[in-house]
Formats: sequence, C-alpha cells, structure tokens
Amino acid sequence: MRILKRILLVILACILIAAGIAAVALKIKDTEKYTLDDGHRKQAPGSFIGLSDGLTHFELAGPDSAKLIVLVHGFSVPFYIWDSTFNYLVAQGYRVLRYDEFGRGYSDRPDKVYSAAFLRKQLHELLDSLHVQQVEALAGLSFGGPVTTDFMAHYPGWVNKLILVDPAYPDAGPAKFTYPEFVQEYMMALNPEKMVAGQLTDLKYPERFPAWGDQYKVQMQFKGFRQGLVSTRNHYAEPDSVRANYAKVESLHKPVLLIWGREDETVPFRYADSVRKVLSVDYFPVNDAGHLPQMEKAALVNEKINTFLKN
Repeated sequence: MRILKRILLVILACILIAAGIAAVALKIKDTEKYTLDDGHRKQAPGSFIGLSDGLTHFELAGPDSAKLIVLVHGFSVPFYIWDSTFNYLVAQGYRVLRYDEFGRGYSDRPDKVYSAAFLRKQLHELLDSLHVQQVEALAGLSFGGPVTTDFMAHYPGWVNKLILVDPAYPDAGPAKFTYPEFVQEYMMALNPEKMVAGQLTDLKYPERFPAWGDQYKVQMQFKGFRQGLVSTRNHYAEPDSVRANYAKVESLHKPVLLIWGREDETVPFRYADSVRKVLSVDYFPVNDAGHLPQMEKAALVNEKINTFLKN
C-alpha cells in the first residue's frame, strides 16, 4: 500500500511540475496580451458598427449611388489583404465595402462557435445595418470563397455576381484536429512565429512585401484571436455542406469569376479544376503568382475584375 501511495505521489508531482512548466511556457510565448478596446481601435482605419454579436470593423468608400462590391478576406488575414483591389475599385467609381470577420483584425472576438451560420449572420447584419439593398458583386478570397458561396446560397436575391480568388475547397484544406480545442489553442500559443511565417508562404515573392508579417502580428496581441481561428477550423462547416453551396450557386445561373494563382501552394492550383466541375465560371489563371494573386499581380487581377464587373 505504501508503495502504491508513493507511486501516486510521484505521478501527481510530475503532473504538477508539467503543468507549471506549461504555464510558464505559455506566459513567455503568449502574444495575446490585451483586450481589444476603444483605445486600440483608434489606431485602425475605417469604421465600427455594433451588431448582435459584437463590434465589426469595416471600411466603406465610393459614391453612394454606385454599384456595391463587397470584399471578404480569408481565414486569418483581415481586410487589409484586399488593399490594392479596394483602392482600385474605389478609383474606378464603385462603392466598395470590406470588413474584418469576427475573431480577426479589429472586429470583436466573441466567445462563440464560429460556424457558417455565425459568420453568415455577421455579413447579413452588416449589410442590413448599412441599409444595403443590393450587392453587385461579392468577392471571396481563399476561406472567403466558402463564406461568400454560403451567403449567396442563402440570400440569392441579394447578390448579382460572385468573384472567387483561390477559394478554399473541402478536399484542399488541412484535416481537422481530433484533440480538444484548448490544446489546439495552447499549441498555437507556443508557436506564434510559425503563425506569422505561415502567412509568408501564401506569397511566391514574400520579399516584395516586407511589412506583411508585422501587419499580421498586430491582431495577434488581442485576446480571442486563437480561439476564433480554432473554432472556425473545427466548426465552420462540413465538407459536404461547402460542396452543396457551390452547387447551389451554380443552380442560380449568375456570373462567377474564378481567379487562381498558378503557383498557389496553400490551395493548390489543381483544385481550380475541382471548382470548375461544379461551377460555370469565367476562368482567369494567373501566371507567376502564389495564393494571393490580387497582391502579386495586382494590376492584372484588378483589370480582370473590372472587366468582369462591367460585363
């Protein structure tokens, strides 16, 4: 009996030591030091609007009477990923809206399940609050592809056209983790450098965008960032649901522009064929560009988008 007690005490001591080491490691490596508040939001461009699940950071520019283009960012990089396209379309006379999804950028990080319905609700409430009656085109980049197709599938009368840039596709993404979300968040907290470096792999020529990593680090300092990403990865939607939304968009017979960087390593270029099997599209492959052709080949991509919108 004494031997068993000693063994249990040793095990308990090991657990406590391991927990202490884990806590110290988290304290050292954790970048989420601040709660996002009005003081931090003062440094952000654009505006904020209160929705039922929290404040949403957005930017709206262009003539009030012009056709509205809505730009939806990808999985973790907020709306600045659309800088060149946003500025170009405004200069062309369009009214352009871009926003940070919950959990990203300067939008709130509510402790919610980040499902398709949750992010769809955010976009619906944003458009409704801004008194938008019609969207000429909804543009989705990477993960924004499933978000925009989901929205169009549920609100087909609200959107006239769809633009997809290297859209995420169910078979192309990483498998969901099987261990608890708090463990996933902890592992992310221990590797902030890996998260930043991961954004650089989206670009074929990251050296041409020297501030890209530093831009990304800003949102990492606010609590709830990791939780939003982990919840999105685990709960956004089942693959069959995403495929069904692509098929539903096809049934609407609305114009769709598909843009894809030929050297995309994040959502490989070959998946353009998978999307084209489901959707009838105006297909525009981009040479010498990775996952973000709207950045690496901005002039070429923007001109194509403008031509598509005019047609």
